Amino acid sequence: MKELMGVINLDHELDQLNELTYFRCGAAVPFAGRYRLIDFVMSNMMHAGILDIALFVRRKYRSLLDHLGEGKPWDLDRKRGGLFVLPPDWNDPTDVSTGELQHIHNNLDFFERGSARYVVYSGSQHLSNVDFCDAYAYHLEQGADVTLIYTKTQQIRPEHQACTRLDVDENGRVTDIHLEREHPNLYMEMFIMEKNMFLHLVRQCIAHGESHFFRDAIQKNRRKLNIAGYEYKGYHAVINSLESYYRNSLDLLKPDTYHSLFREQPVHTKIKYEVPAKYLNTADVSNSLVANGCQIGGSVDGSILFRGVQVKEGARIHNSIIMQKCIIEEDVVLENVILDKDVVISRGRKLQGDIRKPFVVAKDTAI
Repeated sequence: MKELMGVINLDHELDQLNELTYFRCGAAVPFAGRYRLIDFVMSNMMHAGILDIALFVRRKYRSLLDHLGEGKPWDLDRKRGGLFVLPPDWNDPTDVSTGELQHIHNNLDFFERGSARYVVYSGSQHLSNVDFCDAYAYHLEQGADVTLIYTKTQQIRPEHQACTRLDVDENGRVTDIHLEREHPNLYMEMFIMEKNMFLHLVRQCIAHGESHFFRDAIQKNRRKLNIAGYEYKGYHAVINSLESYYRNSLDLLKPDTYHSLFREQPVHTKIKYEVPAKYLNTADVSNSLVANGCQIGGSVDGSILFRGVQVKEGARIHNSIIMQKCIIEEDVVLENVILDKDVVISRGRKLQGDIRKPFVVAKDTAI
């Protein structure tokens, strides 16, 4: 849709997944056997026909750049427009902007050259199937200055504590923005706003020494702005801790949960050509996601195996997440474990975590 341009802001997202974010930002963390967390918002924008997407990154983004490339899986490798990865630029000696506003200020040409009239703004920690076209139509129908996208949760979980809450009246208007922990309306860190108003508010915030757009431009002006709330009712997960990553990953082993995330619309990711998974005569696999390129000779139950994992004969894996190219030698026992990429577990080792707190091994480790 030519009326929309996308902004994915990773600046304020903390790397809180412990060993999984030692060497990468949170948006680049592998998920669901073959994806990265950023793939979901990228795919949502692609399905909305958004042709210009700016990605604001500040730290540990080498893995992310390798994954995204020129944006081909999301149809963004274009001669005009496409994917723009925009690190902050400190070369302007007159620049007084700080925080995430520095990204916007130092990349104003992205917004000014684009023909789109509206900005779709998002982070990467809220996994969903949001239909941005429907949200945009709702924004126009409401005649709002800004439309905040939220969802009603049926169960408050620990990862929701950091989420902003919205009070929305019967007319779809946001009446308050707060952090009341027991409130079910979770703001998904996504909003739609007219580009000219967006840039006006950015300049206004910078002039007053402020640094965070949502807090300083929207939340502080909630009495002045006409703010609409668009309720999203599909699959939703917040990945902002190791525990939330582990639990939401294993929840995908439930068919209804898996289909609610992947069946409505495809999720695109970097294409890798691998042979099909190979199951040896000694393999015993149940209730698991197994990606291409795996070779399994042991027992795998209730687990997720990414591309190219080798599970040797006699090994037993239960309730675990094994990332790309890991090698599990003979007679290894893994229970409630997360192995990052390229980990080797030598013969006869036993690693056991807790279902509430998994045991995690950082990438390129040999045990």
